[in-house]
Amino acid sequence: MAQVRKDGEKWTLVLVRELRHSPEKVWQALTDPAQLREWAPFDADGNLGTVGSTVKLTTVGAPALHVTETKVTRADPPEVLEYNWGGFDMRWRLDPAGGGTRLTLWTNIDRRYISMGAAGWQICFDVLDHHLSGTPIGRIVGPEAMKFGWQRLNAEYAKQFGS
Repeated sequence: MAQVRKDGEKWTLVLVRELRHSPEKVWQALTDPAQLREWAPFDADGNLGTVGSTVKLTTVGAPALHVTETKVTRADPPEVLEYNWGGFDMRWRLDPAGGGTRLTLWTNIDRRYISMGAAGWQICFDVLDHHLSGTPIGRIVGPEAMKFGWQRLNAEYAKQFGS
């Protein structure tokens, strides 16, 4: 599920995914650099699970190398994780749901990229689900995402959000 919120000139993309894994297991996938390399659109040079830690995030699959330094502003394992990636606030919430986790991501986004961002994150969440299930399919970002339905998802989200 995806939705968009507007607060003044600021746009926020909200994505929700139900996962069949415990919040503790999902938390590790969100914070551990080795696990992030399996599914996230960036590499981290340190663990994101400690408040105040400074971590370099390197975007993967982008046309040009993009490295940003982030400071973890909130880490309440295994419930809430907050940091900034490339000038955009990222807030992850993990809620127990049945025998698994309802994972919610709030991220600021440029209005022009809402549908593209939603499509990209949906593919990342699909890859995350495979990774957590023990059937990894490898990170799918950048041009690779085109082979996995990104264009269809982008068009669907563009229609949903009127973008």
